[in-house]
Amino acid sequence: MTERNAETLEGVVSDVIYQSEETGYTVLRLEAGREELTAVGCMPGVAPGERLTLHGEWSVHPSYGRQFRAAAVERRMPEGARAIYEYLASGVIRGVGGATARRIVEEFGEEALAVIEEEPEKLTRIKGMTLKRARSISDTFRSQMGMRLLLDYLTTHGLPPQLGLPLYRRYGALALELLKSDPYVLVDREIGVDFSAADALALDGGMAPDDPARREAGLRYELEHNLSNGHVFLPRGKLLAATGQLLDLSADLLADSLDDLTGRGALVQEEAAGETAVYLEELHRAEEYIAQRLLEMAGRELLPPGELEELAQAVQREQGIVYAPQQLEAIRLAATRQVMLLTGGPGTGKTTSLRGVLALFDQLGLETALAAPTGRAAKRLGELCGAEGATIHRLLETRFDPQTGKLAFTHDEDEPLPADAVIVDETSMVDVPLMEALLRALRGDCRLILVGDPDQLPSVGPGNLLGDLLRSGALPAVRLTEVFRQAAESAIIRNAHQIDRGEHPPFHENRGDFFLLTRHDPARAVETIVELCRDRLPRNMGIPAGHIQVLSPTRKGPAGTGALNRALQAALNPPAPDKGERPFGDGVFRAGDRVMQVKNDYDVLWRDQATGESGMGIFNGDIGTVLRVEGGELTVDFEGKEIVYSGESLNELELAYAVTVHKAQGSEYRAVVLSALPGPPMLLTRGVLYTAVTRARELFIAVGEEDILRRMVDNDRQTRRYSGLRWRLARGDSGLN
Repeated sequence: MTERNAETLEGVVSDVIYQSEETGYTVLRLEAGREELTAVGCMPGVAPGERLTLHGEWSVHPSYGRQFRAAAVERRMPEGARAIYEYLASGVIRGVGGATARRIVEEFGEEALAVIEEEPEKLTRIKGMTLKRARSISDTFRSQMGMRLLLDYLTTHGLPPQLGLPLYRRYGALALELLKSDPYVLVDREIGVDFSAADALALDGGMAPDDPARREAGLRYELEHNLSNGHVFLPRGKLLAATGQLLDLSADLLADSLDDLTGRGALVQEEAAGETAVYLEELHRAEEYIAQRLLEMAGRELLPPGELEELAQAVQREQGIVYAPQQLEAIRLAATRQVMLLTGGPGTGKTTSLRGVLALFDQLGLETALAAPTGRAAKRLGELCGAEGATIHRLLETRFDPQTGKLAFTHDEDEPLPADAVIVDETSMVDVPLMEALLRALRGDCRLILVGDPDQLPSVGPGNLLGDLLRSGALPAVRLTEVFRQAAESAIIRNAHQIDRGEHPPFHENRGDFFLLTRHDPARAVETIVELCRDRLPRNMGIPAGHIQVLSPTRKGPAGTGALNRALQAALNPPAPDKGERPFGDGVFRAGDRVMQVKNDYDVLWRDQATGESGMGIFNGDIGTVLRVEGGELTVDFEGKEIVYSGESLNELELAYAVTVHKAQGSEYRAVVLSALPGPPMLLTRGVLYTAVTRARELFIAVGEEDILRRMVDNDRQTRRYSGLRWRLARGDSGLN
């Protein structure tokens, strides 16, 4: 919505058709003059009788007709006895129904709401009303008034009202005062407001540009923002320069604030990895703990079990294969060391080795847990190993800690996992905070096998975990290098290894399972990708559209994921009378759409429809299918777990017919179609191409320009991630005393 097409609508709420307690998304009927209209938007706690001024725009819903989509809301308490009665009778206040509402209004008239808020003891005049119940009603009403004032403050300052719910969940009745005194709480990763918006709010509120609170907020923001760029710390000079540019302040002035934050323990400064490193305290703690725990585990050599060679031979007989020397080495190392790394590219036998390790652990009577960073990777690991796999978050049992308002895990040092061994696949995707949480949940004698391909792209979160562990040389490791004959028959695997070595594969051969369809015009490339997914691959190769994943290095541009998703949705899931739809942003979600969760949401509820099990948490990169769209809500199925989305929580979803290569990490598909057209050089890299190719199990097709693929092979650009883990491990000292 732009200012040019924004409209204003004013009226009294006559009926609330739907309201989500979790997101505040509301569908209501509004009496505006002589008309009764439908309005939708984030309006938590709104009730009949309230007078609203809505700012937004008109839209036409395919099922529900014309409705007003409110982007901002001004609310006024009901006026007059009748409106107050309707408000109280709506059930908006717990403990007040229609009969009680009538008695309260008959007794106090237009003063009823003031009595409830300021003099609840007077409510005991009502027959059957105890003082305890009166105070409970008053407490509920005051809480709602606190939320109302918070929402009014946000709206007045041009901020979206949906921020009110996470702020109130996090800070309770103190949310408004805290926001007024420190607008930078909005920049918290769980709330997610741009720093510029919070900064404008602070300056508009009279904060001086050089105020210490503003300086400290800018320094913390730069460190937290750069976590998403993979940095665990920032060098002091770079941090001061970046923050100075952000706030338009001198580095000398900021240096004083940096030292103050360090003195209070909020930040940590340390000479590490050749830099004067500045850490957020929690990231410094995590890195130190990982190094300490892994060094302890690496230094613990388990007594070799009796008749190890006989056990290895028994495993070979049980599996019906003869292991290659490197694979036998991996099995022996897993038996004799508490922690080990197992790495290798496609076709080198990682899965076969893992099956052998798992069989050996079974022979030793060990209870083994299989885990991976994403749901798809965990499911694939379980299928390949013939056992159940779980995401690391699910293994640790994610929960929401109301004390901190942040993610917590049930399993930690006080309640460790009931496992004798843990095998983690796709370790390149694991970031530093998640690795810390996993290590804290392992019993002192638990074995740990970390598996992955170091040439894949690193984690989205901070750190370069697998690369740091390998390069430190501090942990026992086996790197599988032999490509087995059967695997070598696949052009996907042959070409992936050539790409990894910096060699140009024969892109133009177009034989076997690896193809290039040359298209120079982006519009024609998009048409070809649509044809492949809708017609050619299902018809000629027997690969249904649901088993094809379109990838692109970039989100933007005429052949980025945005344009591709619009084209693929229109072709693969067109509108139909029996399909519910929900307009959102510049597009629409439709029943049957493939969608992806694009941020970690730790307090969302899900239910497993097969088992009836329920739990919390959905994670960045999880892919699901929209089952239905009803009343403005989307029900999405994520591998059997159903989650309901409404209102602004839809911001957490994107169409996933096409995804970026980064988002495809840890997944494998029968067929991959890659958009290979010009884009930013920082995205057209060897690692991106290698990762894209190795996502394909049966068929890989690039659509675009051979020159782009060649440039990607040649571009071995690896953006440095500031991390001290390799340094701590290599020196054999975590830094802890």
